[in-house]
Amino acid sequence: MSLEIYLVGNYSHDIGPLVRDAIDNGMIKELDLTIADDKDYNCKGVDMLQKAQDVDGFFSAYPNILPCLTRLQLYNLRFAEGDIHHILFDCCKQLQHLSLEHCDVGDCSVWQVDAPNSVLRVLEIRYSYLKRLKVLCLPKLELLSWEAWVHCEPPLHFGYVPSLKELILLCAAKLDHPEFSLSQLLDGATEINTLTLNFQGEKLWIQPESRQLRAAFSKLRKLSIHGIYVEFDLLWTINLLEAAPTVEIFDIEVYEHPCMVPYWVRVGVQRVQPSWKTPGFTSCKKWQLRELYVTNFSSLVGQHVLFVREVMDQAPNLKTVILKEDEEACKDCEAMGALPTPVGGLFPRTKKEQETIAQQLRDNMVSSSSAQIIFKSIVSTVVF
Repeated sequence: MSLEIYLVGNYSHDIGPLVRDAIDNGMIKELDLTIADDKDYNCKGVDMLQKAQDVDGFFSAYPNILPCLTRLQLYNLRFAEGDIHHILFDCCKQLQHLSLEHCDVGDCSVWQVDAPNSVLRVLEIRYSYLKRLKVLCLPKLELLSWEAWVHCEPPLHFGYVPSLKELILLCAAKLDHPEFSLSQLLDGATEINTLTLNFQGEKLWIQPESRQLRAAFSKLRKLSIHGIYVEFDLLWTINLLEAAPTVEIFDIEVYEHPCMVPYWVRVGVQRVQPSWKTPGFTSCKKWQLRELYVTNFSSLVGQHVLFVREVMDQAPNLKTVILKEDEEACKDCEAMGALPTPVGGLFPRTKKEQETIAQQLRDNMVSSSSAQIIFKSIVSTVVF
């Protein structure tokens, strides 16, 4: 059963007994529950505490719900650390997917999860005031996603996570946020095969590293680096690729949103190019890279062409280069009406433009690449 409820008025007292009885009668054995909230992220701490008490009261009134939960989504809650750990990991014996949006155990708090008997497979955290999440023991955890942390330090610490295969980190860090070591953050999570880093057009929040990441990247098969501001150099990303010769899919996404320009101007933000040094390509012969994706590619940005050429030149097993137009329209950009011409120009849609770019990418290469070059626009897919 899938259920979404609001804990307002007598609504929970009407729904709760129905769910309780259906569980007691054996009609429901697995429950996907969302306890929704109509407030945004500006919800105050006192309201979050009250909401947490309401949720705790709901579960206390209908205790047979917790053992049936397989998926749980919660919004705008501030629990006491012991309460949330007991509810989620001691009482929810079947819980496999947990999503917490604007939830914490107090401002600047550290939440420690030590649950050796948990079957949790997916943990999603969005916009939390947690200072750090310490995953001391979650043996079945396969995917962890953290979107938008607010404190200026590594948001995660891993202990025993032998099943963790995918990690997603997304944050628009402010200029005063110091960079942290990705290799230290990943220490203890050496089984990851899919990693996504998304900077949302802001500064890079990871320190320049390459060889230091080899242990953490030893099993990596797909590496996605998204939200790179359009005027930033892309060659720095190859440092990460050099540390992960086992990567087969390298996915780059360039970020350009005119809707953000007024904000940047208002707060006086200036883009700072990544300080990473261009790598020396010492291990390129060992690269297993087969597919390269570049979303929002533009031939007018010389760094884009240079980056793709370098990867094509250095990856002997590369089979496919896919240059994509972003298919997801931004509602805020559309609301602006007539948009200024993007810094990167428009994605090349005509076959003549695409043929010219394909030739530029292949001209005067040190090694001859046999990789297909595919242009995927909203209206067509063309292969060279």
